[in-house]
Amino acid sequence: MTRLTVYPDTDPAIVLRDTRDGGEIADALAEIGVDFERWDAAHSLAADADQAAVLAAYDAEVSRLMKDGGYRSVDVARVKPDNPQAGELRKKFLAEHTHDEDEVRFFVEGAGAFYLRKGGKVYRVICERNDLISVPAGTTHWFDTGPAPDFCAIRIFTTPDGWVGHFTGDDIAERFPKFEKV
Repeated sequence: MTRLTVYPDTDPAIVLRDTRDGGEIADALAEIGVDFERWDAAHSLAADADQAAVLAAYDAEVSRLMKDGGYRSVDVARVKPDNPQAGELRKKFLAEHTHDEDEVRFFVEGAGAFYLRKGGKVYRVICERNDLISVPAGTTHWFDTGPAPDFCAIRIFTTPDGWVGHFTGDDIAERFPKFEKV
């Protein structure tokens, strides 16, 4: 279930806020410039659906979002528990980084956790099917796929170079609770 937990960035043992209410999540994230919306991921995907199939299923939603935001680059991150590179992907995503452009993700299957660091706080947002999150350019963040990744997210940027992460070298992700599906 979608959930926001806010911690001071110096102490993950202290919980400043914890909610599953979509409106509260959107309001809290708006305070740091992050957009959060609940959409309808109405299309079921075949087990072997590739990027083209996912984008075709959600063409109307993606086209509207890209037009409204002026975005021109889209891809699909779909990782299943049997992926032989699951551990390597988790490790890569767990490194704190920024992007030169906004990063928009629309979750159409499964779940994963975004961690956003801003204003002395870490905002852990467990995103699941139907969640759309837009992280502004320059926001330090990381993403946890969980130990058995199972998600599909459509990722949208302005240009393909927008995907390039600028890693901070900070080990903060190691100090915060990992995403574990229950």
